[in-house]
Amino acid sequence: MLSKDQEYQVFETDEPLMSVTSSLINTEDAIVQTNLVDGKLATPIKFYGHYCDRMDMYAPAQTVAEYLNSHHEWFVNCAKPMKVKPLGQNGYALVIGKFGAFNYEVEPKIGLELLPPEEGIYRIHTIPVPDYSPSGYDVDYRARLHLVENPAEDFSTDSQQITGVEWELDLTVYVHFPKFIQRLPKSLIQNTGDKLLNQIVRQVSRRLTRQVQENFHQSIGVSFPIKR
Repeated sequence: MLSKDQEYQVFETDEPLMSVTSSLINTEDAIVQTNLVDGKLATPIKFYGHYCDRMDMYAPAQTVAEYLNSHHEWFVNCAKPMKVKPLGQNGYALVIGKFGAFNYEVEPKIGLELLPPEEGIYRIHTIPVPDYSPSGYDVDYRARLHLVENPAEDFSTDSQQITGVEWELDLTVYVHFPKFIQRLPKSLIQNTGDKLLNQIVRQVSRRLTRQVQENFHQSIGVSFPIKR
């Protein structure tokens, strides 16, 4: 049995998101059948998380919207160190990184499509990655973004306006655990799964937010402002 400090492996994280709630569905609810295929559960265990946060951009909403609509010019670089490959006009294949728990590791690779806005709402959802079949996991990613424009009076910046990119994410992950993990206490799997899912989202989202903010302000010739 691993010690508490060894229960999960994940990149170092920063402060928590503005609002985070997550749950790992109880094993009895998630497993409809207990048949094993090649030592793995025929029906996966389901993890779910709902996340929300805000990314501030020091420019009018129209300028921010034009930047978001041109994601093909910046997304690949801003997503580093994740490996990203464009898929069609609005899609990308991303290798998130290697994560593990209980000596069981996966290196998630997912396809995401960044849809054009409809009535001011941007949506991102999962799409298949050509010639790739996930081994032991499946991901359902559904994000919504909208722009909120406000005066920039509380910040040290020459900009007269600040646009918040407010986003919500519903993330569902299905995992086919090997038989040796099924023997662990359900509470241990639940606690470890909650921590791992939250930390993956927190780490990736904070890094991506910071790099997008820096790239955006550089592209419009504005130094990234600092709160007073």
